[in-house]
Amino acid sequence: MKLPTGPAVADLRKSLRERSLYTVCEEARCPNQGECWADGTATVMLLGDTCTRGCRFCAVKTGNPQGWLDPEEPAKVASGAEIPGLRYIVLTSVDRDDLPDFGAGHYAATISALKAKRPDLLIEALTPDFQGRVDCIQTICDAELDVFAHNIETVERLHRRVRDVRATYSQTLDVLREAKRYRPEVVTKSSIMLGLGETDSEIRQTMVDLREAGVEILTLGQYLQPTKRHIAVEEFVTPEKFDQWKAVAEQELGFAYCASGPLVRSSYKAAENFVMSRQALNV
Repeated sequence: MKLPTGPAVADLRKSLRERSLYTVCEEARCPNQGECWADGTATVMLLGDTCTRGCRFCAVKTGNPQGWLDPEEPAKVASGAEIPGLRYIVLTSVDRDDLPDFGAGHYAATISALKAKRPDLLIEALTPDFQGRVDCIQTICDAELDVFAHNIETVERLHRRVRDVRATYSQTLDVLREAKRYRPEVVTKSSIMLGLGETDSEIRQTMVDLREAGVEILTLGQYLQPTKRHIAVEEFVTPEKFDQWKAVAEQELGFAYCASGPLVRSSYKAAENFVMSRQALNV
């Protein structure tokens, strides 16, 4: 992968630092950072660094923030709208089961603050499941975002083994289905990790389930074990196999766009995904 260098990347990094904005791209040492930043895409994490869930694939700290929130965060993130080189921002977060609305209002306030400063900035919200609460999903969609993303992560058989017990396969599909039902004009997106022991038929079924829930953009990437405490990798999927799944997604199942490759992550080249999906949908 290319190192994150060049004037566009340097300018974006400098602008983010000046506003005290730190990205998941850097914190997670994402291999696609240089590619995405050069394309004007950055991913910012909301709601703190402590997750109330304990998924076995994720290295984010687990605990109980006991209702803590930074009330200045929406305004601070909104200052990023002033960065000339930024054209697409992904907002993601930890799960916050300790909050009455699971953080939905905070998400919405941040989206609205960004749009108020720069209406043409494309915004994707990569959200938690909000325990499936319809009012929380609608709160996010009412904030005028462009893409609603929620990751299914793995196939149904492996869900209990891979994800926190509160994050069920059917609930994930319900969240995505409700976002599309409530705001049909909003693009919906999800992601699957490969290499956890899933079969080809299970991958295909998960893709079919996502399409039936109205999902338009799909990303497929290789699961990599963060530490020895986390669930082990069962298989390293070949680039050729990822290419085959991309063809299945786009040509057979009708996804508007699929990014598929070993190093692809859920926010990978999100701006390109969005633009290409709109072209495919003739919007």
